[in-house]
Amino acid sequence: MLQDFIMITRHFPGNDDLKIYPISDVHLGAAEHMESAWREFRTKVMGEENSYLVLAGDLINNATRSSVSNIFDETMRPSSQKKLMAEMLMPLKDRILCAVPGNHEGRSGKDADDDPVYDICSKLDIEDLYRENIAFLKIQIGDPAANGARNPTYVIAVTHGAGGGILTGGVVNRAERFGYAIDGADALILGHSHKPFTTQPAKLKVNPYNNTVSVKPFKVISATSWLEYGGYAARKNLLPSSHAPQVLKLCGTQKEIKVEM
Repeated sequence: MLQDFIMITRHFPGNDDLKIYPISDVHLGAAEHMESAWREFRTKVMGEENSYLVLAGDLINNATRSSVSNIFDETMRPSSQKKLMAEMLMPLKDRILCAVPGNHEGRSGKDADDDPVYDICSKLDIEDLYRENIAFLKIQIGDPAANGARNPTYVIAVTHGAGGGILTGGVVNRAERFGYAIDGADALILGHSHKPFTTQPAKLKVNPYNNTVSVKPFKVISATSWLEYGGYAARKNLLPSSHAPQVLKLCGTQKEIKVEM
């Protein structure tokens, strides 16, 4: 298990554009899990070239006796959830860029010193792409020794996220605030809130070597969930959230990120 601050690097020698799909809050095993949509999405990605995934936690629902989830509402036991998720991701294992756990997987860590996401990564033989809290991903496109403007490098931070917030504005504020703390990141990807959104805040960048001050924007992407409304959310009077998968499009010939929903 590698430390959070050991950067994950991927080099793509061509100058093709890349697609990155943030995957979070699948909640496999929950009664409200969107089984058909999740299956169709996986099939879609497998049929695309230059498309990749980042896994941002809560891949399984993982209800335990000490958790707020009702274990009797689960469609399968946690061990089966973990096994099935590994089977689902096996055809896509070469598309996975990094993986972090969520609070639902954290239940096993608290109760039994186990992390289902790490176990899934082990089954897929990609343990080196797992990080316990936050992953820092560097993507190099083209020739890194050539003109950097036409061979871009991207840095993306991926974490599950934390905290609540009934309205989207509070979730946005919390996510952007954490984004300001990460100097040099082009994008921050998180989940947890089940509220899909993309924002583009900015920070001032001071360069003492050429005496310039510039504005550096960065993306904040909150990934969609794969849950129908009902169950725990309805019981707690939480607001419904739309299902809106996002994709980051990284340009291969100049540094540019576009996010589509």
